Amino acid sequence: MAVVCLEGIISEVKLVCSEPRLVATQSNGIPSEDSNLQEDIQNVIDKIHSLSAGNMRGFAVPPTEEPLNLNMYFSILSNLHSLFQPLMREGFFDDLPKILVCLLLERQDCGLEAELAKTVSLEMGQPLLMFFSSIKSQTCTPMTTDEEASSFFGTYLKIESMVTAAFNGFQQMFINMLSNLSLSEDLTNVLRSLLDSVSANVLRFIVMLVQIPMDYVRIALEFGIQVPSLAEQDTCMQGDLKQLIMWGLKHNVSWSLGVPLVDILLETFLPSDQSMYSYSGPECQSPSSVLFQGSSSQSNNHTYVSYKISCDHRNLAALNDTMCADILMGLGDESSLPLLTFCQALSSLSSSQMEHVWSNMCYIFQALMSPLATKLSDCVDGDIQPSAISSPLNNSKPVSASALRLRQLGCNYSSWVISTPDAALVSFCSNNERMEFVRQVCNNASVMKKLLSDQIYIWLYAFCANSSADAAYMVSQFCVYEQWIDQPALQVDSALLQFCISLDAPRLTNLICMHTGFLMLLISNPDNWKLMPNCTNSPPPPPFPDPGLQLDSCQYMEWHDVMQITTDILSKCILIDQSRFTREVCANQTFLNNLLQNKNNAWLEAHCQASLFLLPPGPTQSFDLAGWCDYQTWGERQVDDSVVGLCWQTDQAAFQKNVCCKAAVFEKLLENPQNKWLTSVCTDMEQIPVTPQLCRYADWTLPMIVDMTELALCAEVDSQNFTSKVCANDIVLHNLLANQDNAWLVQYCANHSSSVIPPVGGGGQTILNEFKVAEQCLYSSWVKFLPNATLLAQCWEKDQVNFVSSICPNAGLLLILSREPSSAWVSRMCITFTNYTTTTTTTTTTNNNNNNSTTTDPNVCASQTLIKQFSLICPQYFIPGCQPCPSQNMVLQMMVRCWMESLSSRMEGLLTTHVTEVLNRVVATSVVILLAVEDSVGPIWQVENTIRQSVLTSVVDYLKRETNQDRRRVLLQCFGTVLSSLLQTARDVTGDELRFIKEYFHLPLSSLRSVLAATHISTVRMVLQYYNRFENTLQLSDEYRSVMVSVLLKTYQATDDKLLLELGSLLAAASPADIKALPSKQNNVNVLETINRNLDRMSLAQREAFGLWYNKVMSPSSITGGHQSLIRDTGNLIAYLPFHSFQHLSAAQLLDGLDVLQRNILSSVKQEFIANRLIGSYRNLTAKDFIRLGNLSCLADPVDLLAYNNTEAFQVIQESIMNCMLKGLSLPSQLVSDLLLNNPELRIPSSLSANRLKELAPLLPSLGVTFLNGLTESQLFSALPGLSTIPFTPIQASIIVDKLFQTNTLKTGQLQELGTLIVGVKTETLLNLTSDKLLSAVKALTPHLPVLPYIDAHCPLEANTIATKLWGFQEVVNWLDDVKPLLRCTPLLSVLRRTRLLVEKLSNTSTKPWNTQQAQAIVRELVNADPKLIKQDFLSLGSLGQGVGCRVLQEQFGADTSPLSVRNILAFLRQQPGILHTSLKTCVLDKLHQFKFFPDLLQDLGAEIALSIPMSTLKIFSAEMMDTLRKMIVATPRYFLMLSRRKQELLVDKIVQRMKGMYTVPFTEEEFRSLGIMAPFVVDEVFIQVDRSFFTQNLDYLKTLCYSSGKTELLARILQEPAVFGPVKNWNQATLSVVGRFLFFLPINILQEIPLPLMTMGRIEKLFMSHRQWEDEDVGILCSDMNERKALFEKQQFVLQFFLGFVKINSLSLTPIVPTCETLHTTSPAAWTSSSLSSMSLTAFSNCLELMGHDSFLASFQRSEVLKRVKKMYGPVSSFSQSVIAQLGEIATELSPQELSALRLVEHSSIASMGAVSTWNTRQLTALFTTVLNSTKLTPSRLNSNMFVALGHILCGAKTTEINTFNNVEFGKAVLWLGQLRLSCSEEQMLALVQLLTHSLAFGPMSSWNADVFIEIGVLAAGLPDIAMSALVKDQIEGITPMAISIIPPEKFAVAFSQSQISMFSYEQAVAMTPQQVSALRDLQRTALAMVLAPWDGRPVITRDPTVRSLGQIHNPLCLILGLLMLLIVLF
Repeated sequence: MAVVCLEGIISEVKLVCSEPRLVATQSNGIPSEDSNLQEDIQNVIDKIHSLSAGNMRGFAVPPTEEPLNLNMYFSILSNLHSLFQPLMREGFFDDLPKILVCLLLERQDCGLEAELAKTVSLEMGQPLLMFFSSIKSQTCTPMTTDEEASSFFGTYLKIESMVTAAFNGFQQMFINMLSNLSLSEDLTNVLRSLLDSVSANVLRFIVMLVQIPMDYVRIALEFGIQVPSLAEQDTCMQGDLKQLIMWGLKHNVSWSLGVPLVDILLETFLPSDQSMYSYSGPECQSPSSVLFQGSSSQSNNHTYVSYKISCDHRNLAALNDTMCADILMGLGDESSLPLLTFCQALSSLSSSQMEHVWSNMCYIFQALMSPLATKLSDCVDGDIQPSAISSPLNNSKPVSASALRLRQLGCNYSSWVISTPDAALVSFCSNNERMEFVRQVCNNASVMKKLLSDQIYIWLYAFCANSSADAAYMVSQFCVYEQWIDQPALQVDSALLQFCISLDAPRLTNLICMHTGFLMLLISNPDNWKLMPNCTNSPPPPPFPDPGLQLDSCQYMEWHDVMQITTDILSKCILIDQSRFTREVCANQTFLNNLLQNKNNAWLEAHCQASLFLLPPGPTQSFDLAGWCDYQTWGERQVDDSVVGLCWQTDQAAFQKNVCCKAAVFEKLLENPQNKWLTSVCTDMEQIPVTPQLCRYADWTLPMIVDMTELALCAEVDSQNFTSKVCANDIVLHNLLANQDNAWLVQYCANHSSSVIPPVGGGGQTILNEFKVAEQCLYSSWVKFLPNATLLAQCWEKDQVNFVSSICPNAGLLLILSREPSSAWVSRMCITFTNYTTTTTTTTTTNNNNNNSTTTDPNVCASQTLIKQFSLICPQYFIPGCQPCPSQNMVLQMMVRCWMESLSSRMEGLLTTHVTEVLNRVVATSVVILLAVEDSVGPIWQVENTIRQSVLTSVVDYLKRETNQDRRRVLLQCFGTVLSSLLQTARDVTGDELRFIKEYFHLPLSSLRSVLAATHISTVRMVLQYYNRFENTLQLSDEYRSVMVSVLLKTYQATDDKLLLELGSLLAAASPADIKALPSKQNNVNVLETINRNLDRMSLAQREAFGLWYNKVMSPSSITGGHQSLIRDTGNLIAYLPFHSFQHLSAAQLLDGLDVLQRNILSSVKQEFIANRLIGSYRNLTAKDFIRLGNLSCLADPVDLLAYNNTEAFQVIQESIMNCMLKGLSLPSQLVSDLLLNNPELRIPSSLSANRLKELAPLLPSLGVTFLNGLTESQLFSALPGLSTIPFTPIQASIIVDKLFQTNTLKTGQLQELGTLIVGVKTETLLNLTSDKLLSAVKALTPHLPVLPYIDAHCPLEANTIATKLWGFQEVVNWLDDVKPLLRCTPLLSVLRRTRLLVEKLSNTSTKPWNTQQAQAIVRELVNADPKLIKQDFLSLGSLGQGVGCRVLQEQFGADTSPLSVRNILAFLRQQPGILHTSLKTCVLDKLHQFKFFPDLLQDLGAEIALSIPMSTLKIFSAEMMDTLRKMIVATPRYFLMLSRRKQELLVDKIVQRMKGMYTVPFTEEEFRSLGIMAPFVVDEVFIQVDRSFFTQNLDYLKTLCYSSGKTELLARILQEPAVFGPVKNWNQATLSVVGRFLFFLPINILQEIPLPLMTMGRIEKLFMSHRQWEDEDVGILCSDMNERKALFEKQQFVLQFFLGFVKINSLSLTPIVPTCETLHTTSPAAWTSSSLSSMSLTAFSNCLELMGHDSFLASFQRSEVLKRVKKMYGPVSSFSQSVIAQLGEIATELSPQELSALRLVEHSSIASMGAVSTWNTRQLTALFTTVLNSTKLTPSRLNSNMFVALGHILCGAKTTEINTFNNVEFGKAVLWLGQLRLSCSEEQMLALVQLLTHSLAFGPMSSWNADVFIEIGVLAAGLPDIAMSALVKDQIEGITPMAISIIPPEKFAVAFSQSQISMFSYEQAVAMTPQQVSALRDLQRTALAMVLAPWDGRPVITRDPTVRSLGQIHNPLCLILGLLMLLIVLF
């Protein structure tokens, strides 16, 4: 009925209760019982109405003495009770929720039972409320200023003053009773158990009583308090504290708000009286700020607070957002059955009805709370009455009472300067009148300083720092660092320091990092340690301090009267000016002696002696950080504590890594007591080494004082040992508790021990039952017989009260005890109780002497003993005896809090989980109600301040256990601001609470952007502070940091100028786009310093972006007009200015700032500019200047360098050029020839000494074969160590090696010493070596092997020779580590013979980089040997995974279909050493398509497999999946470059289609860079719109990409646009430098317009070299096909011949020049005319013959002219040496068959040179093969594998009969090389070659061949017989290479391959078919082929297309339509 009584209030609210309107019911058919019940109900209703009519005042206290008529009320209650049972039978209470909803909806058809409920609550509930209001008004009595502020009881239960007096008396009696109560230990334990049991039962009863009602309240709150949630756009409004609690109730946050709620109730019922605590001395501090924070009482000005809650709510939450949603879904327990009815009733309401119901419920709550909610507002002046209940029918808005409340509460800021206001008032004003508070307090130093004089207002620092107050003003008033230094005795408060850091971080950080004295002043306060900045990247402190920080009193020259120099002055000067003080005072003996005349300065002598001993001999110009902070030696030696402090301050990152995380070093430093502070600063690390040296548990058994920081550290990081060795050892525990700082141990051990530690002093249980205090603790005898340490500890433990009273006052006994180490702790312990003992003793003695009485002093509190006892139970509430008596309320508060905390630690074992959870929900709901009330009436209970700590703790606990990322995200995004405000108002923030901040670094990357964008700026600052402090331990990915800084810059930088400085090292993660968008802060010195400090951590793109940003203020005039030190003053940033601005730097500026530029990454254009500007401008540079220039000298004009000939600097120049050559840099020919090769000493090679030859080693390849032939064996042998690292050509290396072997100077066993010269060793020599000698040669040969597995590169002949011979030994399986570099060059046939042994050593075999066919063979052997092994441990295959068959792989996928297992297999495949075979990738994709989670696996596929997904599948990719694919390609571009050009274009087109805005102009930098290597493959319409500013400023980046022929034409157009470089006729040298290789993209007619003077020989060489450099890189290797290379070469040839005068255009054309060999190296032999090549000097021609022979672009006429010159030089063909033949290469193709027959092809090197040429005709091939046989005296049957490899293409010159005699095994070993050549053999020859492989000793019958054999034989598969080819199965077809497909004769192809076989082709095989092959196909075959191509090409399958010209071309549908239209026009 209690719930029902609330409902009738609505009638009064709505003013519609005059007469009840009953629902007409039919009487027919109603049972008599029901009729009687209804009559009884009606009678009760009538009686209630009559009662109301007779006495409208109800229970209100009448103003007269007229007695109340209670009979009627009792009669009504009796009738109601009689109705209870019938109503229960009728299900009244089951239907009560529905009745409740009906009444709230104000419907008139709710039924008679509803009418009864309505009448009862109306007629009997309203008088009850009036009764409370009447009592409240009658308790108002005039109060004098001396009266105590009324408590709850004194306000609401006081009838006159009698009740108050009685209650106060009861309080006093209760306290006195407890004070005098003496309980035995057993009785205390019994009482404690009884209280625990009673408490648990009471709590269970409360839970049972309030659970359902509070659930109703919670549902109402959930409707009215809309909890934030994520919207569709990932946005969400910021929630307040009550919304946070409501959200937590719904998401299982365990709110622990019980203790804070008790604090609120205590302050309401037992308000503390702050006036009782007036402390006279500084030594006695008030505990109120610590114990009762935020609970201060109100001012004595009792004001009336108008209570009014707005119940007009139009935006209620939806039903699904409330608890009803779970209840309706059946998720509630049985206790929620009534709620189910309630929720069902609510679910049937419309939104407007729901609003109506909720509003009425709100008015009920308002009516109930109206007489109760007011605190300390009891009496109202005049006729003011409590506000009436607002009616919802009243449309007038309630008048805001904000201004009234503020005036009444007294926010009179001007008076605060005179008298300090109440703390609660200050807090209230700051919360409710923020702007005015900021203006009147934060911007008024006098008021703020007045408030800050009391520590209770210390929070003002944080409040004002985060407000809109004038930061500069506050800094000038409070951050006066000079005053801090002038008062070194006063510690700088941590709150003040934090305040100054937040407002003046750059200046303060600079002072701290630059001035050691200032640092020592700050860290003298340990609370400031955590605030110290990271000075790692700051410059070291200067040798002398800043004069601005020097004291006026430290002017030593003015110290004339030394007697006036006080100790204080000396201390200050030593602190801030130690170095100068030592030099000017200590070092001046006379001055020092004068100072020592003052006896107070005697200590100075010792100080100076120590200082002079450490004084450096002279001022240091720079601080050697590595010298001082040599951490590697600290673990072995004693380190001065000042050095430790200095290194921690200036090198924190390295310090944490090398000290905090190194156990040995950390322990060594802690041996010095001065380094104990390390235990604090190192606690921030993720893991701290704790050793017995730090946590010395054994020593703690002795009574001693242990530092609290050591205890805290051990408890934190060694909790297990700490609990077992401290908490479980009572002696150790109580010894430690002697130090009051360690009082926290009681609570800690209670929480971490299995058994509860009994409180000491309150009757704790005895540890040793035999110990009897009365018999053994005989304190009076201790003066004569000192107790031992054990007895002393036991008496302290068991009898503390008597111990203190007997020992502490006895000074003599204390003196004796203090002399013994084991009992010295007693003196320290007694300090705590001295005041109490002394006061009691003195008072008693005085009274006895003066009054002859034993009456105690009235100042001694009656509750003092009680306080002492509770202090021992709860040490945190200890109140020193020096304080006056606390009030009764204060004592009771302390007792309740102490009991609550003691009880809370035991409740976990007393209450069930269900009861605890319900109780927590009830408490949390109550707190929400209080917060809602405070929103309307102001912070009368200070709820937020009280629950702050508990809320933070609960949130942190939730974050620790919650795994749902979405919930964690909502918590941070929607409630980040309120949580941050709780952290900011914290007086101290613990590490656990900072976990909330750490959560921002654990967010999923997909959520990070939206969460940070919604974060408050104050939270952002805390996030940044946390990041800068723990950067090394967070381990964030680059992408994560990039998103973070991007959001912060875009969201907050515009509104907060300081954010850029606070980013710190996070700035290095900013994207180029974000950097360019930074605001204009280029003139801010601190900003520039921050950027310069972090530039070295950024990528080149980021640095260039900063250069563009800085360039906004760097106009050409400001650069040219800048001072000489411009570069040094600007710093690293200036090195990244765009070149068009950089080129305005003068030579003087460049020379002055050269060191700055050199330490940065300079583009080649800038390097060239610097070299030419400096060396071209100055003619008097010194050797030192050229040393500074370093390799930049190599880029200067040779003419400028030659000017220094015969000077000291010239030698430095030559050394620089030699270094450039050694590094492989390409240099202009004139530079090398003029400065190095023309040296006279080089004319006679044999005259050079060995040492000089070593020095000239980098130059030897340029000197050529002529010079090498002139060297002697002895010279070469002596210089061998220097020669073994030089990259010689094979011919040059062979010359050197032949000379070394010629006289056995170098033994064959010393091959490893040859190094790079190994390529010159003849294969004939290698064949004769033993296995051990060959193994030694492998390491030397390794650098010459192909290093890129995705590039088709042939192995050197030497590699094939060594590999083949080594694998002939059975022991090779034990040499795998040695032969690993040669595995890719090892024939499959050699491996097949060892597969069994390899499988036996699988653990070693599986780690080697096998190629695909080798891996397949080994896996096949493994399957045969142990089929179960692969299934059981598939991942153990290692590098053999690439050889697994499709069936095995798909079985592995099917064995475990969980996403984790699939991802593990995919990760395994990504780690394979080589390129996965196409069939394997297809197999993987086919299987994965069957999984539903295939879209989630895209990232796990890796770029290689993902790029095998057909276009038909890619088309249906979502935008997110396509974006993932894009990122994968950008990260690993090589797989994209390996695709065919058509695949590339189709793929990019699909990716671009999914990107937003890509088809809008322009093609922005962000879009371009996001595509990476794919950007040039977009359609032309997009590419032509590329942003021109991006284009011009990033040409260096653009030149690294790959462009098709179509894109090169677009690039040429863009280059000539006015907005870019304009017409080429206006270009200059700088333009040509910038354009680089793009110049070759210009059309020939445009190239001719370039001014002739610009295109010098040097410029042309640089253009050639830049393009060749690109071609030699990965992109260049994979980018162009032969046709594109040929087209570009023709441009290069035209440029060279046109601008060097070979093409005569006019009279200004240059005279043709004759190239040197160096010139041919920098350009290309084929680019020169045949006449110029033949006109070369003898030496130059001879040195470059090898280069010309390898130039595939030489035309026939050029080769003919060169060959004529060769014949002229070396005589007839028959006289050509093996070396000359080896150099001829392509040139030999001009020899006739007769001339070829005259050659002597004896050595493998010369044969291989001829065999590598692919352009021989049939007659030449026949002649060559015959010549080889004749020259070597070998028959075809005696040819070995090495000879087959050397023969190469010449093999096609053998007759079929000769081929049939080839050795099958030897030929099988050579097919790895031969299969990669596009052999021009006839069909018969190919058939004969394949037949050789069918021998049993080779690969066996063709039907048994697997894919590995087909992969190995390569193009030879084209020789398969027709019948064998038609019988190929899928596994065999998959092994055929695309090249083999392309050379199968068309007729044979059409006959051999059926349509089913063609359908098995891969895309690569299908697209490799030639047009002739396609034309020969039948329709069905062509259809099968189209089906293979269609998934990638996206084309329809065309069954008839006889006109198809190539598979790469297909008619566009648009073209077909246009063609049809044209046909129609013609016909009609």
